[in-house]
Amino acid sequence: MRKFVSPARNLAFGLAGTFLFAAALVVAPPQAVGKADQIKAQSWSFSAPFGMYDRGQLQRGYKVYKQVCAACHGLRLVRFRNLGEPGGPEFSAAAVKALAAEAEVQDGPNDDGEMFTRSGRPSDAFVSPFANVNAARAANNGAYPPDLSVMAKARVGGPDYLYALLTGYKKAPGDMKVGEGMSYNPVFTGGQIAMASPLDADSVEYTDGTPQILENYAKDVSAFLMWTAEPKLEERHKLGFRFMIYLFILAGFLYMAKRRVWARLKH
Repeated sequence: MRKFVSPARNLAFGLAGTFLFAAALVVAPPQAVGKADQIKAQSWSFSAPFGMYDRGQLQRGYKVYKQVCAACHGLRLVRFRNLGEPGGPEFSAAAVKALAAEAEVQDGPNDDGEMFTRSGRPSDAFVSPFANVNAARAANNGAYPPDLSVMAKARVGGPDYLYALLTGYKKAPGDMKVGEGMSYNPVFTGGQIAMASPLDADSVEYTDGTPQILENYAKDVSAFLMWTAEPKLEERHKLGFRFMIYLFILAGFLYMAKRRVWARLKH
């Protein structure tokens, strides 16, 4: 005779499987691109499943981006006001206004039909360093510096990849010919990259006592770019935690219901 399995039991097992699958998706780290031995997993405060951004690190990372990266790379999807929103660097309203005012934003047309330049406002997006792609290529020997708004999500490995890339510049092996205007970086696909090493020790001044070394600069700006790519990460982690608690409670209720309904059934 075929053994009868209760629907409640099937549902409980199904929910348990769903929970384990969802937990695996949240916890499992992404696989890095390029040479795996060149990309090491770093310790991040925002790592899943319950991590949160380090506000001080994001503020330092913004400073590194502004003083080093912003000369070539834009953040067109980020607005100055985002710097003061919960879950991010959380600069004060006055600081956000001051940071925005440092930017020159093209606006218009005015009453005469002409475009004009004004100081930035918190509602403005970050100003791109070049007017267009052709201008960017012309200023960088034909190479186009990509926008960094979502770079930490566009590259598999995320901030680990960015950190490895920024700290991975080396002297090329003797049997390798590096092209003119290129630098050797084994982390980058092909081993040659048009961007020269952008970071050096003591190139950016930290005011909070953090050592001004290459590794800290690379880690801070990688964390900042992770935030620009996923500004709602903390909310997602909180939602995921609540969802897992809900599944635990629901599975418990279903198990107790199964025991009560089928307790008198002879197996």
